[in-house]
Amino acid sequence: MAVHISARYSGNKKCDLKHQEGAVLRTDAPKDIGGDASAFSPTDLVAAALASCILTTIAMYCERHGMDITGATAEIDKHMTTPPTPRRIDKLPVVVTLPASVPVEMRERVERVGHTCPVHASLLTEVDRQITYRYV
Repeated sequence: MAVHISARYSGNKKCDLKHQEGAVLRTDAPKDIGGDASAFSPTDLVAAALASCILTTIAMYCERHGMDITGATAEIDKHMTTPPTPRRIDKLPVVVTLPASVPVEMRERVERVGHTCPVHASLLTEVDRQITYRYV
């Protein structure tokens, strides 16, 4: 199944994106390369996609096993390479915080599920994408 997304350059380093179901968003270049950072940059969206994909994938697994993880969070830091290396994402360390109510005997499986999210699986192996799990 394909999903269609259209992108339109609107000037001043910004693009307007539209999902086939109607959702819209704008991107902007980061300040360090001439944008005004008024929106997520394209690489910010990759980081956001990873964090939200991990949470969504874990939530779907937990729901199937009678666990509610509402309120779980993921914090991610995007690190870009530094010159003279060509500009690309270098590291995306993620800290996932799940409710302590996730049974201890299920945690290893839940964490493995987080590592199988489609975005994590789609990133180049050169991108360091360490996931740390906490339970509170």
